[in-house]
Amino acid sequence: MPLEIRFGFEFRRTVTSGIISAKNRTIKIEETDKSSYMTDLIQTDATINPGNSGGPLIYPNGEVLGINTVKISSAEGIGFAVPINIIKPIIESFKSTGGFEESTIGIYAYDKEVIPYLNSGTNVNFEKGIYVAQITKNGPADGTELKEGDIITSIDEVSLNTMNDLRQYIYTKKPSEEVTLKITRGKINKEIKIALGKK
Repeated sequence: MPLEIRFGFEFRRTVTSGIISAKNRTIKIEETDKSSYMTDLIQTDATINPGNSGGPLIYPNGEVLGINTVKISSAEGIGFAVPINIIKPIIESFKSTGGFEESTIGIYAYDKEVIPYLNSGTNVNFEKGIYVAQITKNGPADGTELKEGDIITSIDEVSLNTMNDLRQYIYTKKPSEEVTLKITRGKINKEIKIALGKK
């Protein structure tokens, strides 16, 4: 009978070495009866297991490049990290306040690179912005002028081309703060104000 070892807390601080295979990767996450996409990830062949997921992906000089997040279970040596620029606002919040409250607009949105992977028959073409696929019921955007199918091109004059652009900005804001979205809907351009909620 083969010996089974469960990696976890006792193997924390595990260090692996690897190379960066690609940036801006998109992967599909399957959880029970739901699926979602993680975008703009860094692909690495550094081993990621329970116990070292959540640890830093670093340059040889010690500079943090990203946070190891997920691995492909059907293949060895393929892991993904969230770029460090997304995490910096969270770190700064912990340093200044001792905690972090995650703000949210209350939407599921996708980069243009993800659209071909969707199984919903979505047929939309856009050069800039992110596509609003779903508005969370009773969330901050629910009941506003924002609609599914809109393309968000900027938030508070900050241009958006990826979901990480949105996350990076939202993580600098507190719940209840108001943001202004610029959207396109066909030939219509609008500005929509939304008060952020707490995720």
